[in-house]
Amino acid sequence: MLTNASWLLRFMVEPLNRKVCLAPMMDYTDRHFRYLMRLISKNMLLYTEMVHCGAVLHGNRYRLLQFDNFEIPLALQLGGNDPQALALAARIAQDCGYSEVNLNVGCPSDRVKSGQFGACLMATPGLVGDCIAAMQAAVDIPVTVKNRIGIDKHADYEFLYRFTKTVAGAGCKTFIVHARNAWLNGLSPKENRNIPPLEYEKVYRLKRDFPELEVVINGGISEYEQIEENLSKVDGVMIGRKAYGDPYYWKDIDNRYFGSEKVTISRQLFVKQYSTYIQSQSGNDVYLKHMVRHLLNLFNGQPGARAWRRFLSENMCKKNAGVEIVEQAMELMNLEKCA
Repeated sequence: MLTNASWLLRFMVEPLNRKVCLAPMMDYTDRHFRYLMRLISKNMLLYTEMVHCGAVLHGNRYRLLQFDNFEIPLALQLGGNDPQALALAARIAQDCGYSEVNLNVGCPSDRVKSGQFGACLMATPGLVGDCIAAMQAAVDIPVTVKNRIGIDKHADYEFLYRFTKTVAGAGCKTFIVHARNAWLNGLSPKENRNIPPLEYEKVYRLKRDFPELEVVINGGISEYEQIEENLSKVDGVMIGRKAYGDPYYWKDIDNRYFGSEKVTISRQLFVKQYSTYIQSQSGNDVYLKHMVRHLLNLFNGQPGARAWRRFLSENMCKKNAGVEIVEQAMELMNLEKCA
């Protein structure tokens, strides 16, 4: 369900804490996975998959934007290059109760490239600035940018500096920077996440050159030690693939970075709570597989993990299957041997 005004007011008044946040990931950070991650962390800022502003304005708005109050604080990532359309979509996001709107200036996919948005927008910082200014004029919640350090042969630090200076001049105060160059020609989106080398120093330098801006670093960060090292140089860290590949690894994140009392949720309790969520979605035209698939990596690296994944994978698509398959999968696990 969409959230209510009291939740929105809370996060308009209280500044968002981006010390550690969850990256927007296409095909991964849907509302079910976000609910799962909120069971892990009560404080981490979560991001949606990218949604094009045109889809928000003309598509099935409820299906695209629905979320559970439990997911708050939650940011909507928008794609697009039309300032007025983005402004209207941002206003809708605010009215729905999102805590932040983020403009995607980093995705290098062919679909995004053909639509002239995503990473290719780095070549037109003035247009990005116009988009940000229009969005900020339409809403009271934060408007942020997620970009790469460069595109194609425009990979020198001066290119990143000029882009940041222009967009910051339009009013953007928070930049989430994926510390890899994006190749719009020759590399697939998956290859763009791995082949271009990570260049953290460019992001650190950006923070030194723009100390007044909030700079959040993204790319290849998968361990607590990496988070701590980066937090000594920038304002925040965005985690991505490791959150999906091993969600339970992050069970202590609130205690480490948000000042919460250390309360470690067991895998057994975690499954029980998520199973309750699965049951709550029955009758809402939600396929079981769309929820259960996010549990596949819960026992990553633990004894019995392969059997867990195989059982769920083989049963979650069966006709008339229900939440009981999760309970049956738990019976395969020797929890005493799991860390």
